[in-house]
Amino acid sequence: MMYRFLLYVVRFLTFFINTNARYVGRENLPKEENYVLVGPHRTWYEPLYFAMGAWPKKFSFMAKKELFENPILGYILKKCHVFPVDRDNPGPSAIKTPVRALKNTDLSVMVFPSGSRYSDDLKGGAAVIAKMAKVKIVPAVYQGPVKFSSLWTKKRVTLAFGEPIDISDIKKLDKAGLEEVERRMQEAFDQLDNQINPDFVYHKPVKKEK
Repeated sequence: MMYRFLLYVVRFLTFFINTNARYVGRENLPKEENYVLVGPHRTWYEPLYFAMGAWPKKFSFMAKKELFENPILGYILKKCHVFPVDRDNPGPSAIKTPVRALKNTDLSVMVFPSGSRYSDDLKGGAAVIAKMAKVKIVPAVYQGPVKFSSLWTKKRVTLAFGEPIDISDIKKLDKAGLEEVERRMQEAFDQLDNQINPDFVYHKPVKKEK
């Protein structure tokens, strides 16, 4: 209930802030099975747009453990199927928790393979989760303002969902296997970006030094 309620709130707020959003390729989203939704991480709020675009499918998310240190926020996150991950030392739960969700619940899992808005190097987590849970990977991309303040300009926001990627033919997730999954994901991201806007270029933000 918390997930649905907050999603309605987010839908209202995002529409109030920016009425110029569109969703492409919703027909590609599996309706009768769970999947791993993946995308290049470009904003902190794009997961909200992905979740709205894929509704009524619900998702489990992973988030950095520091967010759970606030008891109120931690409670809300847990009720919305978010689980904590130590980015420096992920541990087995970073894989086992989403795999269990995919296998034993009606929740799909949303993963950003690069893990950060400051990197475009794909990691193998999404591939391992999908392989262990025996589900497909659905690519998605966000194009639009990458700063929250820029959403108020009403600049177009576009979310595109691609055809599911079946990795059942990859027998082993060794170095070669992971590279092949990453190649397929990156190819899908590039195709979706080109479909929305062939001239689109994402500029990674500069990470502030602590």
